[in-house]
Amino acid sequence: MPARTYSTNTSSSSSSSSMGADYYATLGVPKDADEETLKKAYRKAALKWHPDRNPENKELADKKFKELSEAYEVLSDKQKRAIYDQFGEAGLKGAGGQGGGGPGGGGAGMGGFPAGFNPFSAFGGGGGAPGGAQTFSFNMGGPGGGRGGGFQPSNADDIFRQFFGGQNPFASAGMGGMGGMGGMGGGGGGGSSYMDVDDDMFFGGGGMPGGMPGARRSKAGPQPRASATPLPPQQRPLPVSLEDLWSGTTKRLKVTSRRAGQPAAEKVLTVTIKPGWKAGTKIKFAGEGDDNPSAPGQPQDLEFIIQEKPHPIFTRDGDNLRATITVSLTESLCGFTRTLTHLNGQHISVEGARGTTPAPPGSEIVFAGRGMPNSKQQGKYGDLVVTVKVTYPPTVTDAQKEGIKRLFPNA
Repeated sequence: MPARTYSTNTSSSSSSSSMGADYYATLGVPKDADEETLKKAYRKAALKWHPDRNPENKELADKKFKELSEAYEVLSDKQKRAIYDQFGEAGLKGAGGQGGGGPGGGGAGMGGFPAGFNPFSAFGGGGGAPGGAQTFSFNMGGPGGGRGGGFQPSNADDIFRQFFGGQNPFASAGMGGMGGMGGMGGGGGGGSSYMDVDDDMFFGGGGMPGGMPGARRSKAGPQPRASATPLPPQQRPLPVSLEDLWSGTTKRLKVTSRRAGQPAAEKVLTVTIKPGWKAGTKIKFAGEGDDNPSAPGQPQDLEFIIQEKPHPIFTRDGDNLRATITVSLTESLCGFTRTLTHLNGQHISVEGARGTTPAPPGSEIVFAGRGMPNSKQQGKYGDLVVTVKVTYPPTVTDAQKEGIKRLFPNA
C-alpha cells in the first residue's frame, strides 16, 4: 500500500517590499479570504504563538503574536483592509486619522505621500472636509488616542481577549464564558467548553460567537490580573466506546462537588460528544469542581478527558480504523471472504486473493471512506484498513513438501 502524504493548505499572497508587512502571509490566507477564513486562521495561529504557551521562547512568540494580532485587526476591518490592499502598510500607517471631519483633515505630505494626496479619498473618505461621504476612524494608540500618524495597532492581548469573548483561554478559570465556536450549548460561567486534541483549539458555550463584533476596541494598556492564581482543573476520565465516537452521543454525568462549610452536592452535567472526537479531547465545566483549598468559595473547574474504550475488532489510527483478519495458508493462495460488522452496524464483505494474486502475510485491504469521521470537516471520513494475517499448518509432511515444490518450483 503506497504511503500517504498529508499536507496542510498554507497558500498565501505575496507582497512586494514596497507594501511593507504582508498581512495575508502572516495569517497564511489568500487575498480573497472571507471573514470565516480569517477567524479560523487567527484563532489557530494565535493559540499556537501565545506567549503564555511558549515560555521557553517568549521573545519570538511575543513578536509573532503581535504580528498576527495586527494582521487580523486590519484584514477583519473592511475599511482598513481596503486601504491596505490599495496602499500597503505604509499607506495605512502613514495616513492621518480622519475621525472628526473637521477643517484641515487633508493635511499635506502624510505618510510620505505628496502634499494634497489623500489615500482615503479613493474609498470615499473625503479628506475630513465637511460633507464628506464617509469618514475613517482609527485607534491611534497611546494615552488619549488622539495623536496623528495614521493607524496604530491595538494591544495584542486586547484583541485576543475580545476574540475569545473577553477571556484568556489559557487561564483555567473563565472558560465557561468563551464564544460559542464549537456549537456546544452552555452559558455564563457554568457553561462547558472543550479543547480539541489535534490543534489545541478551544471551543465552548455562552458568550461571544468567536469574533470581534463591530471592531469594538478596549482601551490599550496593561489589564488587571486575577488576585490569585487558580488551581489546575480537576480532571476525570470519560471512557467512550468507538461506536459512540463514530456516531456522536450525549452523556449525562452525575458529579459530586464539595464546598466549604456545605454538605456535598450532586449535580448532573450534560456532555455532547461530537462524531470523530479523539482520545485526549478535554471537556471543561467552569466552576463545577470542589472548592479551591487555598481560596474557599472559589470552586475549581472540572475537566473530563475522553478515553477510547477497547474494541474487540477495531483500533483507531487517527481518522482511520484498523482491523485484522486471520486466513489459512490455503486461503491466502486460493481466495477468502470474511464479513466485518462496522461501528455503524453495517456488514462489510472483505475478500482477498482473487484472480491470480495471493494475499501475503501483512497485506492490507483498504476501504476508502469507511473509517472515523473527521470532527472538523463534516462529511469527511478516514479509511478502513484491514490487515491480513496468515496462519501456517503446525506440521508439513515430506509428501506435502514435495507437492509444494512441484507446484511452485520457482517460488
